[in-house]
Amino acid sequence: MSKTTAAHSPGLPAPIARLPLGTLIAGCLAVCLAQIGLAMPATLNGLFQEHLHPVGSQLTWISDAFLLPVAVLELSFGVLGDLFGRKRLLVGGAGLLCAGEIVAAGSSGVHQLWVGQALAGLGAAALFPTSLAMIAAGTPSGAQRARAIAVWASSLSAGGFLAPLLGGITGTYGSWRSAFVVVAVLAAASALVSLLLATDSRAPEGRSLDIGGQITIGVGLFALLYAVIQGPADGWASASVVVAFVIAAVFLGLFVAAESRARSPLLRLDLFRNRSFAIASVVAVVGMFSFLGTAYAASIRLGPIQHQSPMRTAFAFLLLSGITPFLTPLTSRLLHRVHARVLLSSGLGLIAAGDFLAATLAVDDMALTSLIVPLGLVGAGFALTVSSITATAVNAVPVHFAGMASASTNLLRDFGFTLGPAVIGAVALSQAASQVTASLATSSLGAEAKGAAHEVLAEGGPLALNSVPPDSPPGAARSFALDALGHGYSIGFVVCGCAALFSALLVVVALRGRTAEEPAPEKEAEAVPVTG
Repeated sequence: MSKTTAAHSPGLPAPIARLPLGTLIAGCLAVCLAQIGLAMPATLNGLFQEHLHPVGSQLTWISDAFLLPVAVLELSFGVLGDLFGRKRLLVGGAGLLCAGEIVAAGSSGVHQLWVGQALAGLGAAALFPTSLAMIAAGTPSGAQRARAIAVWASSLSAGGFLAPLLGGITGTYGSWRSAFVVVAVLAAASALVSLLLATDSRAPEGRSLDIGGQITIGVGLFALLYAVIQGPADGWASASVVVAFVIAAVFLGLFVAAESRARSPLLRLDLFRNRSFAIASVVAVVGMFSFLGTAYAASIRLGPIQHQSPMRTAFAFLLLSGITPFLTPLTSRLLHRVHARVLLSSGLGLIAAGDFLAATLAVDDMALTSLIVPLGLVGAGFALTVSSITATAVNAVPVHFAGMASASTNLLRDFGFTLGPAVIGAVALSQAASQVTASLATSSLGAEAKGAAHEVLAEGGPLALNSVPPDSPPGAARSFALDALGHGYSIGFVVCGCAALFSALLVVVALRGRTAEEPAPEKEAEAVPVTG
């Protein structure tokens, strides 16, 4: 008998354990850090282009080198925490993120920056699920858990708000390297706080790693992203791109086969028998692709295309991500009063409207005021959408499947995030390359200027041509690159808007009048930590 039980007087209510304050602090700091690491580099794309001179698709890989580990490994890290202890993963994840930021800060070229981003992404993949699982495990009552998770979600939103400020301030008044150094310091502090204050927990019963599923989805998603990102640079019919698409198709098919046989799968395929859940899953991928594709297009427009400062780029990201913390309380109240699908379709509609407005902006319009309405609409739409997607998916299945439904939706949502920069970068750069080549062919430039411009295009693409010195031989062709890039990324905004509009219409048409009273999967779902 424990001392607490022995000291308890008969007839009095049993004392209720409370979440240790140190665990709450450690978990909230960890998820805030992970979100800062994820979002901050996007404000620095202009400086990366200026100092590291990435060519072709190399700039896109800077973002996706971080996002890919998060999308692929997040659920597996949740299982590892259950099996071997969450405190260990919280400390180790922060340590990995710190190491990645240090590697990125010391980058002498874009390839080292990729390595740093990938290491940091591995750390974030551990922090996102582990921080929430530790907090949830330490709260014995539903009311306490709801309050603690609300604090955790606020910390996640705070990270999204702080990231552009951090990138903008350090990039403008210091350097892009100092931005990574600051995040590395925060990561070291997070690891120390977790080590000293967090209470360890684990839940190994019934949990096991899905090795086959993890390998097949990892190879499949990497091959798919490689093909999409490298298509404009290498040619869509090139051997490397075609082989990558084939590998992606084979391994994603193997993933489906592995998940149908796994005892503890990463993604329960039988959940998709529920039509409402299946629709919500499609919306999670397509809708979140639309949002992060918009963010990526905005960062390229302001940075490498217009050469605006990181501080001005940060303004755009505050419009996109900074609205969420302020609208979260309103969204939570609305979810109790109206059906989640109403908020979901409304949010996606706002994203679509904002994207279509952004597509009409002239490429030489450098006024920040021009961005307020389009990006503000996208930011407000995202605030409504991000909470509603999970609520729609969870409400579509019986309550005992809620954990798995939420975890599966988060996996698909993160996959949509990863696709955003890849697809929009591919579409925009393909369009820009075609237009600038056509413009050069019909221009009145001299043979020397045309030849120099074609050399730059062959080596680095339209972004490289747009960044050459005006008084250099290819500098006379800069205006063609600027116009072509403006056209390409306007099409990118249109693609994002169409994706959001398609998702909104899908919700309105396919989920109208739907309830959770559909046939549920026959096997009992195993508990999976819900991630942010």
